[in-house]
Amino acid sequence: MSGWSSWFEGILNWLRSLFFHKEMELSLIGLQNAGKTSLVNVLTTGQFHEDMIPTVGFNMRKVSKGGVTIKLWDLGGQARFRSMWERYCRGVQAIVFVVDSADLDSLAIVVDSADLDSLVGACFAMSCVACFFCIPAEQPGVVDSADLDSLDAAKEELQGLLGKPSLASIPLLVLGNKNDLPEALSANELIARLGLKEVGGREVCVYSISCKSSSNIDVTLKWLQAHAK
Repeated sequence: MSGWSSWFEGILNWLRSLFFHKEMELSLIGLQNAGKTSLVNVLTTGQFHEDMIPTVGFNMRKVSKGGVTIKLWDLGGQARFRSMWERYCRGVQAIVFVVDSADLDSLAIVVDSADLDSLVGACFAMSCVACFFCIPAEQPGVVDSADLDSLDAAKEELQGLLGKPSLASIPLLVLGNKNDLPEALSANELIARLGLKEVGGREVCVYSISCKSSSNIDVTLKWLQAHAK
């Protein structure tokens, strides 16, 4: 019986993909070594590789999941490539900022814990699926959440990018990568260190993830699918 059920479900999914197919385009930005290309590989192939070659310039990949085709622009994170971030973020359905959440020196400012408590549980849209922390349209995607030295630079680059008029109102997904490391920051801590509470005019969601262990990759994918048109 279960075999027939699986077969029937497969047929339904195939029919949905024919008649209800959606597409989206997004830009994946963040400093070098945050794990952007690793995230692309995990989303497209389900595979994580320990040794990744840094992206030079940009790469474009496509992934089809659940009736949605996602076009991913993986942009280089080295300083010489950051000037082109704005150009490739124009007109996309979402900006994904990846941070090394274990690189603690890169995040500079701490928000009072009482302010964080007032934000917990706020969710702007139905499309925010299982957010650990979702900020409504008043506030502002991969960060290595264990790399504190780079967080300061990550904050500066992100805040500067979000101030561009051409990118106004584009939803932002911030991903604190490497939560498999003990020193990695939580989603709440990333919000404080990146100053996301201060940014207005767009939907913002923050997830703590690990490309290595696939932690919360599923909810990340659901968020992306929900923002497809």
